[in-house]
Amino acid sequence: MTAPPSLVDSAAAVLLALLTAYTPLDPPGPAFDGPPWAAWLTGALLGLPVAVRRLWPLPVLALILGAAVGATVAGVTGAGAIWVTYVPVAFALYTAATTTGARWSVVALTLSLLGPALAIPWYYAVRMPPVPAVTNSEVPLWWPVELGITAVTLSAAWAAGRMVRWRRTVTARMAAQLAREAVADERLRIARELHDIIGHSMSLIAVKATVANHIAEERPQEARAALAAIEHASRTAMTEIRRLLGVLRSDGGPAELTPALGTAELPALAERVRATGLWVDLALVGTDDLPVAVDLTVYRIVQEALTNVLRHAVEATTCRVRVVVSADGIDIEVVDDGRTGPPTQRRTGGGHGLVGMRERVAMYGGTLVAGPQPRAGFRVAAHLPHDAGDDLNDDVLAADG
Repeated sequence: MTAPPSLVDSAAAVLLALLTAYTPLDPPGPAFDGPPWAAWLTGALLGLPVAVRRLWPLPVLALILGAAVGATVAGVTGAGAIWVTYVPVAFALYTAATTTGARWSVVALTLSLLGPALAIPWYYAVRMPPVPAVTNSEVPLWWPVELGITAVTLSAAWAAGRMVRWRRTVTARMAAQLAREAVADERLRIARELHDIIGHSMSLIAVKATVANHIAEERPQEARAALAAIEHASRTAMTEIRRLLGVLRSDGGPAELTPALGTAELPALAERVRATGLWVDLALVGTDDLPVAVDLTVYRIVQEALTNVLRHAVEATTCRVRVVVSADGIDIEVVDDGRTGPPTQRRTGGGHGLVGMRERVAMYGGTLVAGPQPRAGFRVAAHLPHDAGDDLNDDVLAADG
Protein backbone atom coordinates (compact mmCIF):
# COMPACT_ATOMS: atom_id res chain seq x y z
CA MET A 1 0.00 0.00 0.00
CA THR A 2 1.42 3.40 -1.01
CA ALA A 3 1.46 6.21 1.55
CA PRO A 4 -0.54 9.31 0.58
CA PRO A 5 1.53 12.22 -0.82
CA SER A 6 0.58 14.49 2.08
CA LEU A 7 2.01 12.02 4.60
CA VAL A 8 5.22 11.64 2.59
CA ASP A 9 5.63 15.41 2.34
CA SER A 10 5.01 15.86 6.07
CA ALA A 11 7.62 13.26 6.96
CA ALA A 12 10.11 14.82 4.53
CA ALA A 13 9.45 18.26 6.03
CA VAL A 14 10.22 17.09 9.56
CA LEU A 15 13.40 15.27 8.51
CA LEU A 16 14.66 18.23 6.49
CA ALA A 17 13.93 20.61 9.37
CA LEU A 18 15.96 18.45 11.75
CA LEU A 19 18.79 18.02 9.24
CA THR A 20 19.14 21.70 8.40
CA ALA A 21 18.85 22.71 12.07
CA TYR A 22 21.50 20.30 13.30
CA THR A 23 24.04 20.89 10.51
CA PRO A 24 25.10 24.42 11.63
CA LEU A 25 25.70 23.12 15.16
CA ASP A 26 28.01 20.28 14.11
CA PRO A 27 29.41 20.87 10.59
CA PRO A 28 32.67 19.54 9.10
CA GLY A 29 34.14 23.05 9.42
CA PRO A 30 33.64 25.83 11.94
CA ALA A 31 30.28 25.59 13.71
CA PHE A 32 27.69 28.32 14.02
CA ASP A 33 28.68 30.43 17.00
CA GLY A 34 25.26 31.98 17.62
CA PRO A 35 22.45 30.81 19.92
CA PRO A 36 21.12 27.28 19.17
CA TRP A 37 17.55 28.51 18.92
CA ALA A 38 18.52 30.48 15.81
CA ALA A 39 19.66 27.25 14.14
CA TRP A 40 16.44 25.47 15.08
CA LEU A 41 14.31 28.37 13.87
CA THR A 42 16.20 28.41 10.58
CA GLY A 43 15.71 24.65 10.23
CA ALA A 44 11.96 25.07 10.72
CA LEU A 45 11.81 27.82 8.07
CA LEU A 46 13.76 25.65 5.64
CA GLY A 47 12.13 22.26 6.18
CA LEU A 48 8.52 22.65 7.29
CA PRO A 49 7.22 24.45 4.16
CA VAL A 50 8.09 21.30 2.20
CA ALA A 51 4.90 19.77 3.66
CA VAL A 52 2.76 22.04 1.44
CA ARG A 53 4.99 22.20 -1.64
CA ARG A 54 2.37 20.47 -3.82
CA LEU A 55 -0.28 23.06 -2.94
CA TRP A 56 1.77 26.20 -3.65
CA PRO A 57 4.91 25.16 -5.58
CA LEU A 58 6.29 28.59 -6.49
CA PRO A 59 5.46 30.41 -3.21
CA VAL A 60 6.97 27.56 -1.20
CA LEU A 61 10.09 27.62 -3.37
CA ALA A 62 10.41 31.38 -2.91
CA LEU A 63 10.04 31.05 0.87
CA ILE A 64 12.58 28.25 1.24
CA LEU A 65 15.06 29.84 -1.16
CA GLY A 66 14.82 33.15 0.70
CA ALA A 67 15.34 31.38 4.03
CA ALA A 68 18.35 29.45 2.69
CA VAL A 69 20.02 32.54 1.22
CA GLY A 70 19.25 34.53 4.37
CA ALA A 71 20.68 31.81 6.59
CA THR A 72 23.85 31.67 4.49
CA VAL A 73 24.37 35.43 4.50
CA ALA A 74 23.62 35.64 8.23
CA GLY A 75 26.03 32.82 8.97
CA VAL A 76 23.39 30.43 10.37
CA THR A 77 25.04 27.49 8.64
CA GLY A 78 28.21 25.45 8.88
CA ALA A 79 31.36 25.64 6.80
CA GLY A 80 31.80 22.56 4.66
CA ALA A 81 28.07 21.74 4.78
CA ILE A 82 26.39 24.81 3.37
CA TRP A 83 24.99 22.67 0.54
CA VAL A 84 22.80 20.89 3.14
CA THR A 85 21.02 24.22 3.68
CA TYR A 86 19.89 24.06 0.03
CA VAL A 87 18.54 20.49 0.08
CA PRO A 88 15.02 21.75 0.97
CA VAL A 89 15.37 24.17 -1.95
CA ALA A 90 16.03 21.17 -4.21
CA PHE A 91 12.81 19.51 -3.00
CA ALA A 92 10.77 22.64 -3.71
CA LEU A 93 12.50 23.21 -7.06
CA TYR A 94 11.68 19.64 -8.14
CA THR A 95 7.99 20.21 -7.40
CA ALA A 96 8.00 23.54 -9.23
CA ALA A 97 9.62 21.90 -12.26
CA THR A 98 6.93 19.19 -12.38
CA THR A 99 3.96 21.54 -12.00
CA THR A 100 4.83 24.74 -13.89
CA GLY A 101 5.43 25.59 -17.52
CA ALA A 102 8.83 25.83 -19.13
CA ARG A 103 9.18 29.61 -18.73
CA TRP A 104 8.45 29.78 -15.00
CA SER A 105 10.45 26.61 -14.46
CA VAL A 106 13.56 28.17 -16.02
CA VAL A 107 13.05 31.33 -13.96
CA ALA A 108 12.83 29.21 -10.80
CA LEU A 109 16.05 27.37 -11.67
CA THR A 110 17.89 30.59 -12.49
CA LEU A 111 16.96 32.24 -9.18
CA SER A 112 17.69 29.04 -7.26
CA LEU A 113 21.23 28.98 -8.67
CA LEU A 114 21.81 32.72 -8.43
CA GLY A 115 20.99 32.86 -4.71
CA PRO A 116 23.70 30.46 -3.48
CA ALA A 117 26.12 31.71 -6.14
CA LEU A 118 26.10 35.07 -4.33
CA ALA A 119 25.53 33.91 -0.75
CA ILE A 120 28.14 31.14 -0.43
CA PRO A 121 31.18 33.26 -1.43
CA TRP A 122 29.87 35.99 0.89
CA TYR A 123 29.73 33.55 3.80
CA TYR A 124 33.32 32.41 3.32
CA ALA A 125 34.56 35.93 2.80
CA VAL A 126 32.67 37.67 5.60
CA ARG A 127 30.63 35.45 7.95
CA MET A 128 32.64 32.27 8.51
CA PRO A 129 34.03 32.05 12.05
CA PRO A 130 37.84 32.08 12.26
CA VAL A 131 39.64 28.76 11.85
CA PRO A 132 42.94 28.66 13.71
CA ALA A 133 44.25 25.57 11.91
CA VAL A 134 43.59 27.00 8.44
CA THR A 135 45.45 29.92 6.91
CA ASN A 136 43.59 32.72 5.20
CA SER A 137 44.98 31.66 1.83
CA GLU A 138 43.38 28.21 2.15
CA VAL A 139 39.91 29.32 3.25
CA PRO A 140 38.74 30.71 -0.14
CA LEU A 141 39.36 27.33 -1.75
CA TRP A 142 36.40 25.84 0.13
CA TRP A 143 33.59 27.90 -1.41
CA PRO A 144 33.94 26.68 -5.05
CA VAL A 145 33.49 23.10 -3.84
CA GLU A 146 30.45 24.02 -1.77
CA LEU A 147 28.98 26.04 -4.61
CA GLY A 148 29.59 23.22 -7.10
CA ILE A 149 27.85 20.64 -4.89
CA THR A 150 24.91 22.99 -4.38
CA ALA A 151 24.60 23.77 -8.09
CA VAL A 152 24.72 20.10 -9.07
CA THR A 153 22.09 19.19 -6.45
CA LEU A 154 19.70 21.93 -7.55
CA SER A 155 20.22 21.28 -11.28
CA ALA A 156 19.65 17.54 -10.84
CA ALA A 157 16.42 18.16 -8.92
CA TRP A 158 15.18 20.54 -11.63
CA ALA A 159 16.11 18.13 -14.45
CA ALA A 160 14.35 15.25 -12.69
CA GLY A 161 11.23 17.38 -12.28
CA ARG A 162 11.19 18.39 -15.95
CA MET A 163 11.63 14.76 -16.98
CA VAL A 164 8.68 13.72 -14.81
CA ARG A 165 6.56 16.52 -16.29
CA TRP A 166 7.53 15.48 -19.81
CA ARG A 167 6.61 11.86 -19.12
CA ARG A 168 3.27 12.89 -17.64
CA THR A 169 2.56 15.03 -20.69
CA VAL A 170 3.42 12.21 -23.08
CA THR A 171 1.32 9.75 -21.07
CA ALA A 172 -1.65 12.13 -21.10
CA ARG A 173 -1.33 12.63 -24.86
CA MET A 174 -1.14 8.89 -25.43
CA ALA A 175 -4.20 8.33 -23.25
CA ALA A 176 -6.11 10.98 -25.20
CA GLN A 177 -5.02 9.42 -28.49
CA LEU A 178 -6.10 5.96 -27.31
CA ALA A 179 -9.45 7.41 -26.25
CA ARG A 180 -9.93 8.99 -29.68
CA GLU A 181 -8.99 5.72 -31.38
CA ALA A 182 -11.39 3.80 -29.15
CA VAL A 183 -14.21 6.17 -30.13
CA ALA A 184 -13.31 5.81 -33.81
CA ASP A 185 -13.19 2.01 -33.51
CA GLU A 186 -16.54 1.98 -31.76
CA ARG A 187 -18.08 4.12 -34.49
CA LEU A 188 -16.66 1.78 -37.11
CA ARG A 189 -18.09 -1.27 -35.34
CA ILE A 190 -21.49 0.37 -35.02
CA ALA A 191 -21.45 1.37 -38.69
CA ARG A 192 -20.49 -2.17 -39.68
CA GLU A 193 -23.29 -3.70 -37.61
CA LEU A 194 -25.87 -1.27 -38.97
CA HIS A 195 -24.65 -2.00 -42.49
CA ASP A 196 -25.03 -5.74 -41.94
CA ILE A 197 -28.48 -5.41 -40.39
CA ILE A 198 -30.01 -2.81 -42.67
CA GLY A 199 -28.23 -3.83 -45.87
CA HIS A 200 -29.41 -7.44 -45.71
CA SER A 201 -32.98 -6.59 -44.76
CA MET A 202 -33.33 -3.83 -47.35
CA SER A 203 -32.03 -6.15 -50.07
CA LEU A 204 -34.70 -8.71 -49.19
CA ILE A 205 -37.36 -6.01 -49.07
CA ALA A 206 -36.28 -4.56 -52.43
CA VAL A 207 -36.39 -7.96 -54.14
CA LYS A 208 -39.79 -8.90 -52.71
CA ALA A 209 -41.24 -5.44 -53.44
CA THR A 210 -40.17 -5.78 -57.07
CA VAL A 211 -41.80 -9.20 -57.28
CA ALA A 212 -45.00 -7.96 -55.64
CA ASN A 213 -45.19 -4.98 -57.98
CA HIS A 214 -44.99 -7.19 -61.08
CA ILE A 215 -47.48 -9.86 -60.03
CA ALA A 216 -49.93 -7.87 -57.91
CA GLU A 217 -52.77 -8.00 -60.47
CA GLU A 218 -52.15 -11.40 -62.07
CA ARG A 219 -51.20 -13.43 -58.97
CA PRO A 220 -52.50 -11.70 -55.85
CA GLN A 221 -51.73 -14.69 -53.60
CA GLU A 222 -48.04 -14.56 -54.47
CA ALA A 223 -48.08 -10.79 -54.09
CA ARG A 224 -49.49 -11.14 -50.58
CA ALA A 225 -46.78 -13.69 -49.78
CA ALA A 226 -44.17 -11.22 -51.00
CA LEU A 227 -45.66 -8.50 -48.81
CA ALA A 228 -45.62 -10.88 -45.84
CA ALA A 229 -41.93 -11.53 -46.48
CA ILE A 230 -41.34 -7.77 -46.58
CA GLU A 231 -43.13 -7.40 -43.25
CA HIS A 232 -41.06 -10.19 -41.69
CA ALA A 233 -37.77 -8.77 -42.98
CA SER A 234 -38.58 -5.28 -41.71
CA ARG A 235 -39.61 -6.59 -38.28
CA THR A 236 -36.42 -8.63 -38.03
CA ALA A 237 -34.33 -5.58 -38.92
CA MET A 238 -36.13 -3.46 -36.35
CA THR A 239 -35.56 -6.08 -33.65
CA GLU A 240 -31.83 -6.20 -34.33
CA ILE A 241 -31.57 -2.40 -34.48
CA ARG A 242 -33.42 -2.05 -31.16
CA ARG A 243 -31.04 -4.55 -29.57
CA LEU A 244 -28.01 -2.64 -30.87
CA LEU A 245 -29.40 0.71 -29.71
CA GLY A 246 -30.31 -0.77 -26.34
CA VAL A 247 -26.67 -1.62 -25.70
CA LEU A 248 -25.54 1.83 -26.87
CA ARG A 249 -28.01 3.54 -24.53
CA SER A 250 -27.07 1.46 -21.48
CA ASP A 251 -25.10 3.15 -18.69
CA GLY A 252 -22.51 0.44 -18.42
CA GLY A 253 -24.78 -2.09 -16.74
CA PRO A 254 -25.37 -5.60 -18.04
CA ALA A 255 -26.98 -5.72 -21.45
CA GLU A 256 -30.37 -7.28 -21.95
CA LEU A 257 -30.03 -11.03 -22.14
CA THR A 258 -31.24 -11.69 -25.69
CA PRO A 259 -30.04 -14.64 -27.76
CA ALA A 260 -26.97 -13.77 -29.81
CA LEU A 261 -27.04 -14.38 -33.53
CA GLY A 262 -24.93 -17.28 -34.70
CA THR A 263 -24.72 -20.30 -36.95
CA ALA A 264 -27.89 -21.69 -35.36
CA GLU A 265 -29.75 -18.82 -37.05
CA LEU A 266 -28.31 -19.54 -40.51
CA PRO A 267 -31.16 -21.91 -41.53
CA ALA A 268 -33.69 -19.14 -40.81
CA LEU A 269 -31.53 -16.70 -42.77
CA ALA A 270 -31.42 -19.14 -45.67
CA GLU A 271 -35.21 -19.45 -45.61
CA ARG A 272 -35.63 -15.68 -45.80
CA VAL A 273 -33.32 -15.55 -48.81
CA ARG A 274 -35.12 -18.48 -50.46
CA ALA A 275 -38.33 -16.47 -50.17
CA THR A 276 -36.83 -13.99 -52.66
CA GLY A 277 -36.50 -16.73 -55.29
CA LEU A 278 -32.81 -17.49 -54.79
CA TRP A 279 -32.30 -21.09 -53.70
CA VAL A 280 -29.78 -21.43 -50.87
CA ASP A 281 -28.02 -24.77 -50.41
CA LEU A 282 -26.83 -24.62 -46.80
CA ALA A 283 -24.45 -27.08 -45.13
CA LEU A 284 -23.13 -26.73 -41.57
CA VAL A 285 -20.48 -29.11 -40.22
CA GLY A 286 -19.23 -29.03 -36.62
CA THR A 287 -20.64 -25.60 -35.76
CA ASP A 288 -22.34 -26.56 -32.49
CA ASP A 289 -19.58 -25.52 -30.06
CA LEU A 290 -18.16 -22.35 -31.56
CA PRO A 291 -17.27 -19.47 -29.21
CA VAL A 292 -20.10 -16.97 -29.09
CA ALA A 293 -18.20 -14.12 -30.78
CA VAL A 294 -16.87 -16.39 -33.53
CA ASP A 295 -20.37 -17.78 -34.01
CA LEU A 296 -21.63 -14.23 -34.54
CA THR A 297 -18.80 -13.44 -36.95
CA VAL A 298 -19.57 -16.50 -39.07
CA TYR A 299 -23.23 -15.47 -39.19
CA ARG A 300 -22.37 -11.92 -40.27
CA ILE A 301 -19.99 -13.09 -43.00
CA VAL A 302 -22.61 -15.43 -44.47
CA GLN A 303 -25.29 -12.76 -44.14
CA GLU A 304 -23.21 -10.16 -45.98
CA ALA A 305 -22.19 -12.62 -48.69
CA LEU A 306 -25.84 -13.54 -49.32
CA THR A 307 -26.77 -9.85 -49.34
CA ASN A 308 -24.13 -9.26 -52.01
CA VAL A 309 -25.59 -12.08 -54.08
CA LEU A 310 -29.06 -10.51 -53.91
CA ARG A 311 -27.69 -7.08 -54.79
CA HIS A 312 -25.10 -7.81 -57.43
CA ALA A 313 -25.39 -11.33 -58.87
CA VAL A 314 -26.79 -11.33 -62.42
CA GLU A 315 -29.49 -13.99 -62.98
CA ALA A 316 -28.32 -16.07 -60.03
CA THR A 317 -30.67 -18.93 -59.16
CA THR A 318 -28.64 -20.94 -56.63
CA CYS A 319 -26.20 -20.07 -53.88
CA ARG A 320 -24.13 -22.68 -52.06
CA VAL A 321 -23.19 -21.94 -48.44
CA ARG A 322 -20.72 -24.14 -46.54
CA VAL A 323 -19.50 -23.65 -42.97
CA VAL A 324 -17.07 -26.38 -41.90
CA VAL A 325 -15.29 -26.54 -38.55
CA SER A 326 -12.27 -28.86 -38.55
CA ALA A 327 -8.95 -29.26 -36.79
CA ASP A 328 -7.47 -26.71 -39.21
CA GLY A 329 -9.96 -23.97 -38.32
CA ILE A 330 -13.26 -22.63 -39.56
CA ASP A 331 -13.89 -22.44 -43.30
CA ILE A 332 -16.74 -20.41 -44.76
CA GLU A 333 -17.64 -20.53 -48.44
CA VAL A 334 -20.46 -18.78 -50.30
CA VAL A 335 -20.68 -19.38 -54.08
CA ASP A 336 -23.45 -18.25 -56.43
CA ASP A 337 -24.13 -19.26 -60.04
CA GLY A 338 -24.85 -15.82 -61.44
CA ARG A 339 -23.26 -14.98 -64.75
CA THR A 340 -20.38 -12.58 -64.90
CA GLY A 341 -21.64 -9.05 -65.42
CA PRO A 342 -20.07 -5.60 -65.57
CA PRO A 343 -17.59 -4.77 -62.79
CA THR A 344 -19.30 -3.60 -59.62
CA GLN A 345 -18.21 -2.69 -56.16
CA ARG A 346 -18.83 -6.24 -55.11
CA ARG A 347 -16.58 -7.68 -57.79
CA THR A 348 -13.78 -5.15 -57.41
CA GLY A 349 -13.67 -5.37 -53.64
CA GLY A 350 -14.54 -1.71 -53.09
CA GLY A 351 -17.91 -2.16 -51.44
CA HIS A 352 -18.50 -1.67 -47.74
CA GLY A 353 -19.74 -5.26 -47.48
CA LEU A 354 -16.44 -6.84 -48.47
CA VAL A 355 -14.55 -4.31 -46.36
CA GLY A 356 -16.65 -5.25 -43.35
CA MET A 357 -16.07 -8.95 -43.96
CA ARG A 358 -12.32 -8.43 -44.27
CA GLU A 359 -12.27 -6.46 -41.01
CA ARG A 360 -14.18 -9.18 -39.17
CA VAL A 361 -11.85 -11.88 -40.46
CA ALA A 362 -8.74 -9.79 -39.71
CA MET A 363 -9.82 -9.43 -36.07
CA TYR A 364 -9.15 -13.14 -35.66
CA GLY A 365 -6.02 -13.36 -37.79
CA GLY A 366 -7.91 -15.10 -40.60
CA THR A 367 -7.99 -14.69 -44.36
CA LEU A 368 -10.69 -13.81 -46.88
CA VAL A 369 -10.69 -14.34 -50.63
CA ALA A 370 -13.43 -12.92 -52.84
CA GLY A 371 -13.70 -12.86 -56.61
CA PRO A 372 -15.49 -14.09 -59.72
CA GLN A 373 -15.43 -17.76 -60.70
CA PRO A 374 -13.75 -18.81 -63.98
CA ARG A 375 -17.03 -19.72 -65.71
CA ALA A 376 -19.82 -18.06 -63.79
CA GLY A 377 -20.70 -16.82 -60.36
CA PHE A 378 -18.88 -15.18 -57.49
CA ARG A 379 -17.10 -16.86 -54.58
CA VAL A 380 -16.42 -15.63 -51.06
CA ALA A 381 -14.17 -17.85 -48.94
CA ALA A 382 -13.02 -17.07 -45.40
CA HIS A 383 -10.81 -19.00 -43.02
CA LEU A 384 -10.59 -18.39 -39.28
CA PRO A 385 -7.93 -20.00 -37.07
CA HIS A 386 -9.08 -22.68 -34.69
CA ASP A 387 -8.28 -20.51 -31.63
CA ALA A 388 -10.21 -17.52 -32.98
CA GLY A 389 -12.18 -15.60 -30.42
CA ASP A 390 -10.17 -16.46 -27.31
CA ASP A 391 -9.58 -12.78 -26.45
CA LEU A 392 -12.21 -10.98 -28.52
CA ASN A 393 -15.58 -12.32 -27.41
CA ASP A 394 -16.59 -9.38 -25.23
CA ASP A 395 -15.55 -6.71 -27.74
CA VAL A 396 -17.36 -8.30 -30.65
CA LEU A 397 -20.52 -8.97 -28.67
CA ALA A 398 -20.53 -5.42 -27.34
CA ALA A 399 -20.22 -4.09 -30.86
CA ASP A 400 -23.01 -6.29 -32.13
CA GLY A 401 -25.38 -5.52 -29.27
